[in-house]
Order: sequence, then structure tokens, then C-alpha cells
Amino acid sequence: MNDISYKITREEIHWQEVSDVLRRSGLSDRSAKDQETIFTNSYAVVFVYDKERIVGVGRALSDGVSQAAIYNIALDEEYQGYGIGRKLIQLLLDQVRGQNVILYTHPRTVALYEKMGFRRNKTAMCRFCGSEESLNWMDKEGFLLPEKYRFADEYGREDMKG
Repeated sequence: MNDISYKITREEIHWQEVSDVLRRSGLSDRSAKDQETIFTNSYAVVFVYDKERIVGVGRALSDGVSQAAIYNIALDEEYQGYGIGRKLIQLLLDQVRGQNVILYTHPRTVALYEKMGFRRNKTAMCRFCGSEESLNWMDKEGFLLPEKYRFADEYGREDMKG
């Protein structure tokens, strides 16, 4: 892992490699052109290289002052467990320093983010526009709580009825 480098600019990116990393990670099946638009329109980006090949990516949206959201953290499996992903995330956090940061993650990576100071949020809500198949996958993988789910301290509250 001696040839790992990180890039936080969007110049001279091979967008097909970005698309391939995200596809291999199961995060997106969008085209290279779509990934170029997505990453170009993001506030912060990180690309992880092994020599000349992209093996990891991440991005953040932000208002540049108070709020940011991290998306699309992907690292090829053979590079995991060496601190490369942690550095990728830290480079994003450095670019949104002083801002509140939210992120979506796979249920299997919750512990990693907890080690980096993230806390789970009881009130986060989401609306996804994917296919029924992709929503079913997210449900099966544990991304979504059951519909109308209530935490123990919410039962019986008037504001939770509906």
C-alpha cells in the first residue's frame, strides 16, 4: 500500500474509474457522465489512487458555512482495513471543518464512523426515489427502519400519532 495517494481536486479525473469504484461498492450504477456531474457539483471531493488508478472516492455537499453531508464513500475491498478509508473521510472532514456533518452509511460501517466521532441520529428522515428493487435492498440490508417505527420513548405521545 505504498503507492496510495489522495487528490482533492476534480481536474483530470477518469470518470469511468469513479463509476466503476461506486458500482463495485454497490453504491451506484450511474454512468461515468453522471458521476462527473455529481462530483463536479459537490462542495468537496476526495479520490484515492493506487499509482494511477482510482480505488476510492468520496464527496460532500455543503453550504460552505454551517451544514454539510457526506456521500458516496467507496473504497475497493482489497484496500479496506489499512486506514485508507479513514484518511479519505478525514480529508473530506477537513474540507468542511467547523460545519455540522451528516452522512449516510451502510449499517455494517456504523462502528467505523462512531470511532471517528459520529453519532447516530434518532430524528434523521429520508425519502429515496430509487426503484422498488433498490428500496427493497435497502430495507433488507438494514438502511431503513420499518414504516411507522417508534422508539420506546415515543410510544403514546400525541405528536407521534398519525
